[in-house]
Amino acid sequence: MEVDQKEEQSKSSEYQEKYRPQYHFTPASGWMNDPNGMVYYAGEYHLFYQHNPDSTVWGPMHWGHAVSKDLVHWKHLPIALYPDSLGTIFSGSAVLDQNNTSGLGTKDNPPLIAIYTYHNAKLEEAGGNKYQTQGIAFSVDSGRTWQKYKGNPVLKNPGIKDFRDPKVRWHEKSQKWIMSLAVKDKISFYSSTDLLEWNFESDFGQEKGAHGGVWECPDLFPLEIAGEEKWVLLVSINPGGPNGGSATQYFIGDFDGENFTTAQEETLWIDYGTDNYAGVTWSNVDDKKIFLGWMSNWDYANIVPTENWRSAMTIARELSLANVNGTLRLINKPIENYKNHLQKKSYDWEIVEQDSFQIKKASELTEINFKNSFEDHKGIEITFFNDNGEELLFNINFEEDIVSLDRSLIENHNFSPKFKTVQKAPLNFSSDQLKIEIYKDASSLEIFINEGELVMTALYFGKKDLNRMKITSNKNMTANIKASDFKSIW
Repeated sequence: MEVDQKEEQSKSSEYQEKYRPQYHFTPASGWMNDPNGMVYYAGEYHLFYQHNPDSTVWGPMHWGHAVSKDLVHWKHLPIALYPDSLGTIFSGSAVLDQNNTSGLGTKDNPPLIAIYTYHNAKLEEAGGNKYQTQGIAFSVDSGRTWQKYKGNPVLKNPGIKDFRDPKVRWHEKSQKWIMSLAVKDKISFYSSTDLLEWNFESDFGQEKGAHGGVWECPDLFPLEIAGEEKWVLLVSINPGGPNGGSATQYFIGDFDGENFTTAQEETLWIDYGTDNYAGVTWSNVDDKKIFLGWMSNWDYANIVPTENWRSAMTIARELSLANVNGTLRLINKPIENYKNHLQKKSYDWEIVEQDSFQIKKASELTEINFKNSFEDHKGIEITFFNDNGEELLFNINFEEDIVSLDRSLIENHNFSPKFKTVQKAPLNFSSDQLKIEIYKDASSLEIFINEGELVMTALYFGKKDLNRMKITSNKNMTANIKASDFKSIW
């Protein structure tokens, strides 16, 4: 018992280190980037992730592994996939092969199938261009152990340097598995009846969306709005994001089992903050589309000032479609589990015809429901600050129709000039209401406007905690504020 107590004390201390998030997923140690292989099975949400267990910077990629029953509390499991002679293990996805189409399980015990990219560094160093191929592994014990398929790779490289990140789903109408694959600056779709043999179907994107960098980590899925089925394609890009570096764009259109088409001309972003990248959705969750992203940016991911671990995931978000000012948009808002499982204390305040309101202790969740019209307001500013003079400013500018997030006034942000830039987004949300939800953790802010019509996610690394908050406007405001303190998931 004494040994167990010491282990628990050590673990508790480890998760209390500076900047360690208290309700976001982080690796126990080492480096983490893209979420991978997200699949729900037997009451568990599986999260795999790009992982370098031997360093806090990017290196030889493995698939780290954790499971959760509520998408809030996580249990770390042993590394699922290690590099082998075909290469290191890059990003990919996982599915439940319910009908055992692959033959790698049985009818009574269908397998979980992981589909991932092999990256062969030796072939890359030799100057070749076929160093990325697609492999699979399978599990018949609820994801606890994985066997790599002896016939790997299941999809060879036709001679393209960037050929990676397979996201696979079952397409009911065509009765086929569909793979969305990132290929240079486009998405290629492949199909299969057994997950082992793949056929090319079509390409999308060379003349659509943002093209400031390589396309990565696609995800294709259907959503309904007003009884109509639409298909959404997520595509991460690096560089080329709206505020520099990494970001995730999306397309809304149609998919017939072979081709994805869209009439969309505008480039749309799932999150205008700099720190939500490579996000995808869980498979085998029929009634919802639940999204998780990597909370960092390749502009500075390797040098942020953490010590034993590096990188966190965003909070889990539910995706839906909505008409925003007459235009179809992808909405992402936090799942309710954070409020249901973590809330330990709450506070309520009323702002009644005031132009300034200060909160002495900034909570993990702050919900602000404004009740007044903003026709004559120049803007609203929400400031997180501390007694050390550090500030993080979130501003809604009604005159210029711009939303901005400025983290340049924090001392510990000198590790990268790209980290100190002001992030901006178009003020594109329903004008008849204004609700702001801010999820604050030890080193991150996630800001949701009007239930996720506009989202900004950003890291910060204060010399001291930004433990105070104030709301100001050039004219009087009327609002209800509810704040909640969260319990640590560790």
